[in-house]
Amino acid sequence: MEMTLYKLLRQYGDSDYYGFHMPGHKRNKKFMEEDLPYEIDITEIEGFDDLHHCEGIIKQAQDRASRLYGAEETHFLVNGSTSGILSAIGGCTNRGDSILISRHCHKSVYHAVELFGLKPYYVYPEKRTEEMERSVLNGQIYADTVDRMLKEHPEIRAVMIVSPTYDGVISDVRKIAETAHRHGIPLIVDEAHGAHFGFCGYFSENANRLGADVVIHSVHKTLPALTQSALLHINGKRADRNKIKKYLQMLQSSSPSYILMAGIDACMQMLENKGKQEFERYAEDLQELRQALSQMRSLKLECIPQYDRSKLVLSTAGTDISSRDLEKILREKFHLQMEMTAGDYVLAMTSLADTKEGLERLKNALLDIDKGLTKLQGTKGRYDLPEMERILLPWEASEIRDREFLPFEECEGKICLEYAYLYPPGSPIAVPGERISKEAKDLLIRYRNKGFSIQGTEEENRIGVWING
Repeated sequence: MEMTLYKLLRQYGDSDYYGFHMPGHKRNKKFMEEDLPYEIDITEIEGFDDLHHCEGIIKQAQDRASRLYGAEETHFLVNGSTSGILSAIGGCTNRGDSILISRHCHKSVYHAVELFGLKPYYVYPEKRTEEMERSVLNGQIYADTVDRMLKEHPEIRAVMIVSPTYDGVISDVRKIAETAHRHGIPLIVDEAHGAHFGFCGYFSENANRLGADVVIHSVHKTLPALTQSALLHINGKRADRNKIKKYLQMLQSSSPSYILMAGIDACMQMLENKGKQEFERYAEDLQELRQALSQMRSLKLECIPQYDRSKLVLSTAGTDISSRDLEKILREKFHLQMEMTAGDYVLAMTSLADTKEGLERLKNALLDIDKGLTKLQGTKGRYDLPEMERILLPWEASEIRDREFLPFEECEGKICLEYAYLYPPGSPIAVPGERISKEAKDLLIRYRNKGFSIQGTEEENRIGVWING
């Protein structure tokens, strides 16, 4: 059987080698009371390769991941997808460049804009169908909108989208990639929540095989890998590979965790050896669950075109229960911990490591809760991301010290100097340098009144604004 990083670490841990090197626990499990995997936690010693200059076992592991995902080049990430997103954006742009971003991207994308001194333009998710208008979810990004933005702003040097979104909405990556390439620029896809794509026909194809130039996967989100582990893939010649790799070395730890890397490699080996059969079993179990939950009378299991069916979005819109109450009942009464609670829905994430018993518990709990609910008349309120006018660039706004902190009710028309977002998913409602619109103010107030915590601001339930703005 092919050697993996984990097996090599285990061999070393069981050997009589004594280490006069880091880390300081010296693989001495008796010294500490906690049952942590000290015996396989090492540094870059002879025979174990080096993530930042890999030629041996780590390179073999990365090559395995490339083959599995259909990528030309793959790099392990031990600082999460965030380090990959920052490196991808930094590697595909120069300071002062313009970049087109889907507005519902993760906060790390906005941080990259600030770090690298970029000028952002935003493309907003759209709801073009009646089905999407009735949904509690934001829509997808359309290629024709991207094309229009690139024609209006020919100075844009890269396109950055998230697909699938945190709650599962998928954009047409192939068409968007073709659009970006017609304009001669790369497409970066934050596919952190789609690391399971491409292994089964029940799910979408992964973005590498759809033409994206750079793709980031969080293998810990939807696959059996350890938290903080991810992948960055590079394809074609539009993205500057050397520059991306330079930023990976700058933005990742110079002492990467061998435990995290071994977890990634073990996950990749599982996909290679039995991924097909495991995904077929998972898809069957998941479809059975979705069919059962489609019978709920009051709660609604969202099911839209272009959607990641591993995500269970449970809408409370039009019922006599709030999303926060639903989450609380599931957690306190049924001991089921959900991933996220948003405006009018709760997100339950599944993966191929879910057991039949676990899925059955969720099904029975939701059907039990649904029996006691009443369906109300009327439609849900909207939670679309508001469009904002940019007055200053984000890094310009961050340097302003002439600021005050206003309650949300008083911030309309002011130039914000802070980020404001619900986390998760971490998509900013307001970005530094933007004039706060009525829609943004109302959205902040509605989230607060529903009991959600707005993050990114220095003071709770207040936002920093430019005094003279």
